Amino acid sequence: MKLDRRIMDILVCPITKGSLIQIGEELWSKQAGLAFPINNGIPVMLESEARSLTEEEIESLKKR
Repeated sequence: MKLDRRIMDILVCPITKGSLIQIGEELWSKQAGLAFPINNGIPVMLESEARSLTEEEIESLKKR
């Protein structure tokens, strides 16, 4: 489920304050190298809940 564009316009990475990209049920921060989960349509913007992006995932972001 895609998050509403208005929500995406105001959300930023809590670490870098940079932009986020929704990939499936996660919000990816290219700058921080983290993926924040979206649980039941609600973004969980806690560093402790984020996972590190793999090298392949980071490379795929460079193509966007």
